[in-house]
Amino acid sequence: MVTPFAADGEVDYNGLKNLINYLIDGGVEYLVSLGTTGESATLNKDEKKKVLEFTAETANKRVPLVAGIGGNNTREIVAQVKGFDVAGYDAVLSVSPYYNKPTQEGIYQHYKAISEISDLPVILYNVPGRTGGNIAAETTVRLASDFKNIIAIKEASGNFDQFNQIMRDKPEEFLLISGDDPVTLPMTALGAAGVISVVANALPQQFSDMVRLCLQADYKAAQKAHYKLIEFTRLMFCEGNPAGVKSALKYLGICEDHLRLPLVPVSDKTAQRIIEETKNITQ
Repeated sequence: MVTPFAADGEVDYNGLKNLINYLIDGGVEYLVSLGTTGESATLNKDEKKKVLEFTAETANKRVPLVAGIGGNNTREIVAQVKGFDVAGYDAVLSVSPYYNKPTQEGIYQHYKAISEISDLPVILYNVPGRTGGNIAAETTVRLASDFKNIIAIKEASGNFDQFNQIMRDKPEEFLLISGDDPVTLPMTALGAAGVISVVANALPQQFSDMVRLCLQADYKAAQKAHYKLIEFTRLMFCEGNPAGVKSALKYLGICEDHLRLPLVPVSDKTAQRIIEETKNITQ
């Protein structure tokens, strides 16, 4: 989920309430709070705590909830996970350490430390384009095999050789989850369990329907839905995430398109194209 902001930069809780209800009504099967799309890097500790509490209260157990708790200081992340009030939450999504550029052994030990103290299942998050480092398939499989509470990976590497290797070698119950909207269809065809999506913030019903068609192996219908979403998906990322999807949410009346620096809204030209494409899909 995005984190809506008011014009003064404060968290817009009315917008967040609108978004939570919109997504649940749109048929999503779980919500992820304070991930990359939620601009978690720009929220302070107190804001994060309040957003997580408000999300749990508003969702009111209608769908499972996942809390984004990740970073590049293992000791700090371990303390945050250990002290997390798990009420209302079902799992933790934790991004691979960024900037430090740890070795694969360092990545393994980072997640080992989190796994050993977490009261909730842990979802790994691999997004090399943002972190500057990749969780190798061998490391993912090693973590999945060694720690039963590491239940899934959100994979946004774009590397299909890596996806293939994970699917071939992982424990049966471990889930591969798409973290990259444009390749969700082919990843699901390989055996991915679904997606943690940016696009679905604005088009929850349409994107969920496409994923469910994939999971039902109705690829012809899924392809048709996928092609209808291609241009909208491209526009979501052409000037950065979550600027694109917040522009769509503004048009839909869910929340405003304010972001926190260093992120800025999309250009007027792109905003108009997003409006036109949203109309094409939703009307």
